[in-house]
Amino acid sequence: MDKIDLRSDTVTWPTSRMRQAMMEAEVGDDVYGEDPTVNELERRAAQKFGKEAGLFVASGTMGNIVSIMAHCGRGERAIMGHSAHTHANEAGNPAVLGGIQPWVVPVQPDGTLLLEDIRAGISSDDPHFPRTTLVCVENTQGAAGGQPLSAAYIERVGKLCREQGLRLHLDGARIFNAAVAEGTDVATLTAPADSITFCLSKGLCAPAGSVIVGSDEFIYKARRIRKLLGGGMRQAGILAAAGLIALEEMTERLSEDHATARAFAEGLAHIPGVEVQPERVKTNMVFLKLHADSRLDGRMLSKKLEEDNIILRPSGVYHFRAVTHYWIKPAHIDFVLERINRYLA
Repeated sequence: MDKIDLRSDTVTWPTSRMRQAMMEAEVGDDVYGEDPTVNELERRAAQKFGKEAGLFVASGTMGNIVSIMAHCGRGERAIMGHSAHTHANEAGNPAVLGGIQPWVVPVQPDGTLLLEDIRAGISSDDPHFPRTTLVCVENTQGAAGGQPLSAAYIERVGKLCREQGLRLHLDGARIFNAAVAEGTDVATLTAPADSITFCLSKGLCAPAGSVIVGSDEFIYKARRIRKLLGGGMRQAGILAAAGLIALEEMTERLSEDHATARAFAEGLAHIPGVEVQPERVKTNMVFLKLHADSRLDGRMLSKKLEEDNIILRPSGVYHFRAVTHYWIKPAHIDFVLERINRYLA
């Protein structure tokens, strides 16, 4: 990359292997089910997660709303975290597009939803209330600093859902980061879920796309909803070719991004005027805060860093989120730390 871009792992460029694979991809009409590269990506994704089938979609947001609408009818309720991406960052689409009521519960500092909060959100069988049909959990939980949720926790949520006759959807945009951080595989980590969506275009470096996995019956419904939402792509194998490399190669190196993020947080901890908690950096996200009496606020520091081809955007006056990825190397982190230290000194 021509810049040190720490805004998000969505800024990643495809690798040279991906670009070559895209150029050479065998393609067909995916809406007719005739694109062999898309079909292979869906098959491999389902196999990796231990599910029956997969569906290639344009984005993580599309993956989530397709899944939610496949599980819930109009006027039904989906329980999710108050700062979860499905509630806070997807334009209100469950309500707007699906007529589905989000019931939000607090996201804990470790990224979990308390089981008692989930249980309290389940409506009783009363015609005054929407029928609750779904629980959504995000792993990793981005708004909590990229915290990974354990297989044991997901199993507890799944057990509650089974007892209550609910379905469980995992927003696994960064599920491979969670699996690496937890020292397990994605099939084990997501086994209790009825559906999972994961992004190819974040830390896995593909230029676009996500995949939903679940049962044959669920994916049959999801495919119809994808079409309803305008997500039927034609010769999508050009994108799926990069997705195959993302799935098979890029998932194996995510620990490098986690180590880079931790090194960044540990370096920031030594800079006067910066608040950071390195012990909370479990994946590829670092949350930091400038002291209120710092000589620069967030906007001013961001502007100074941009002069050095460093992109780090503030959220609010003093807060930042930095995300490491394939294109951020240890030498880049050393340079960013030196510059932040210089500008805040």
